[in-house]
Amino acid sequence: QVQLAESGGCSVQPGGSLRLSCAASGITFRNYAMSWHRQAPGKVRELGASITMTGAIINYADSVKGRFTISRDNAKNMVYLQMDSLKPEDTAVYSCNARRGIASFWGQGIQVTVSS
Repeated sequence: QVQLAESGGCSVQPGGSLRLSCAASGITFRNYAMSWHRQAPGKVRELGASITMTGAIINYADSVKGRFTISRDNAKNMVYLQMDSLKPEDTAVYSCNARRGIASFWGQGIQVTVSS
């Protein structure tokens, strides 16, 4: 059974930082590309950042580039999202995704709220 479990979400003030973690089980983690997505209230889900199997290629949405950093630890089956200089518009439910070919698995998501 595939499970992706996000953690680290909470409320933070603008300008603050958070680190999200996603623990994967039930898959051969090193064979999957990983990504973080987010969905703000009333908006469609958008890709925030992605990382290939070895970490050689990383991509960011323009809205988070320079502020967010995605990383992975294949030995621990973990993917991370370091979020710095957070803005109120970063408020959303953040979900991690594992993808290999047509196979795609999602975590349940975790709330991040940026508010003063």
